[in-house]
Amino acid sequence: MPSKKHKRDENVEEHQRQEEPGMPIESESTAHAPVLLTEEDVAQLRSELEQALAKSEEYLQGWQRERAEFYNYKKRLEREQAQGSQNAVGIAIRRYLDIADDLARALNNSNRPTGGNGAIWAEGIDLIYRKMLSAFEADGVKMMETDGKVFDPNQHEAISNEDSPDHESGEIIEVVQPGYILGERVLRPARVRVAR
Repeated sequence: MPSKKHKRDENVEEHQRQEEPGMPIESESTAHAPVLLTEEDVAQLRSELEQALAKSEEYLQGWQRERAEFYNYKKRLEREQAQGSQNAVGIAIRRYLDIADDLARALNNSNRPTGGNGAIWAEGIDLIYRKMLSAFEADGVKMMETDGKVFDPNQHEAISNEDSPDHESGEIIEVVQPGYILGERVLRPARVRVAR
């Protein structure tokens, strides 16, 4: 028969083994028993899964919406910046359009000198005019094409309606002041005489 001291030592060892970290504590009733879920537990887990999936889909859609809104904001900002720089160019160039018109009138004058120092002067004016038009084109400003065109109130300003046997009704007879466009925008409408 084992002594009391020996039995106590066995109990202490058993107790220490069970408290050691990493050592599972087993009892006879839970050692190999599988975990059984009831139908209610399964239904609850399914419900929680569906809720989690719905929430993740909601987050995904929200993220995609925000990303699309940011992309649209970025594009709008780029358009506004381009429009702002185009407006600044338009304002600056609009100041010089009248000067370009004056140079063109000076060159088209029937009293334009053809010989001597006058001809040299006229060539210099012509060179300045061509350089000015080149500078306009470099900034995206172009003179409107009006030859043989029909009057368009979005691009032209009619200063008179006249009978003309050589033109159809609504056709431009003559350009009094040329118009200019910057990109797709009318910088200055062309002033024209229109056939009735």
